[in-house]
Amino acid sequence: MGTRALLFALCGAALIPVSAAPLGAKPVAAAPTRNPGGAVQAEIAKRAGSDLRAFYAARGYRPLWLDARGPSPAASLLIGQLQSADRDRLKPGKLKAGNIARALDRAASGTPEDVAKAELALSKGYADYVKALRSGRRAPMIYETQALSPVVPTTTSALQAAARAPSLETYVSTMGWMHPLYAPLRAALGDPRYADDQRRQIALNLDRIRAIPANPARRYVLIDAASARLWMYQDGRPTDTMRVVVGKPEEATQTPMMAGFIRYAIVNPYWNVPGDLVRSRIAYNVLAKGQGYLANGGYQVLSDWSDKPEVVDPGTIDWHAVDAGTLQPRVRQLPGGPNFMGTVKFMFPNPQGIYLHDTPDKDLLLKDARQFSSGCVRLEDAQRLGRWLLGKPLPRRQRSPEQRIELPEVVPVYITYLTAMPDQGRIAFHGDVYARDAVGDARLARNDRSRADRP
Repeated sequence: MGTRALLFALCGAALIPVSAAPLGAKPVAAAPTRNPGGAVQAEIAKRAGSDLRAFYAARGYRPLWLDARGPSPAASLLIGQLQSADRDRLKPGKLKAGNIARALDRAASGTPEDVAKAELALSKGYADYVKALRSGRRAPMIYETQALSPVVPTTTSALQAAARAPSLETYVSTMGWMHPLYAPLRAALGDPRYADDQRRQIALNLDRIRAIPANPARRYVLIDAASARLWMYQDGRPTDTMRVVVGKPEEATQTPMMAGFIRYAIVNPYWNVPGDLVRSRIAYNVLAKGQGYLANGGYQVLSDWSDKPEVVDPGTIDWHAVDAGTLQPRVRQLPGGPNFMGTVKFMFPNPQGIYLHDTPDKDLLLKDARQFSSGCVRLEDAQRLGRWLLGKPLPRRQRSPEQRIELPEVVPVYITYLTAMPDQGRIAFHGDVYARDAVGDARLARNDRSRADRP
């Protein structure tokens, strides 16, 4: 996987080896073809259907999967993947895996007709497989826009992507049409050293990875709530990683699976306290410690949720009514000092009120299990992420609050939940802290979280 083995410094994970066995059934034996390339190209031109013709015409009807020595290693790998498509929750029969394997066997005769038929069958099988995987079963994820969701390619574009790969064999073996985490997990499903419950866990995580595009953008952020870790991806590879704190296990505070575009940073931010925390935390402490709690913590009571609210004397608030839930004042915490947002927050606007932010409470980041927030993602090193997002250091803290800094280009962020993840040739298993493995992900498609800011 490279880059310090995907930089998966996964704390407390159980590591089990991944099988080095091939992905599918028996490799297809190569046999030399005895026919000139021109005759095969003529047969391909004659037999290519409307779905394949444009691709082959653009390459002068040259084969992609077969050459003068016979089938390429990529062809054998593809056959193996098609024959084991049940690992992807697909039916090998629907992909006609057997027919394609038999066509490849017949191509050993070397006749232009048989070679062309095998070549076209491989391309059709490959394109059907890519489209089935991209459109197949996946865990529910909240997308800011459908531009962030996996795209089902046309036959032509799927084949063009394979043809552009520096190595077709590597492209097929790593399943380059899927996210880089997909192929290693899929391979583990065929490893007999895994118990049935582990294979079920791996299969659930494949559903989650299928919700992430193969290459969302040149640069993107991936966050895993199960291991509480963030990765910065550049050109398809992780280039940096850090610990994060994510939502508590209670369903109302779990960090949801979602995708958005990080659009801007806010330096020296306020913290707008969510209504449930105003009741459970602020009112409780005011009643227990007096109004000095508000001043010591840098809290203000505001008149409303407008852009220019008035500051309200906290002595005029019935805090017993707030504690009882019959009064809901707006409370915010001023920048600096103990502010829960720290020095900066990174915004990908969404109805769930989730974002990434700095934190003054660094002790929680030293723990192995880091599910402590009310839903948002607290960063181990917000300055480092800011440099990566902006291409330059964040400005020093200013006296003025809420300084907005636009990113030079929006950066996708994907928040997922992976209880099984590749790590240096093994699979790292994590605890099901949100109980999503236990109950399935379907019920998590509905999300009615508050719009309020959650630290």
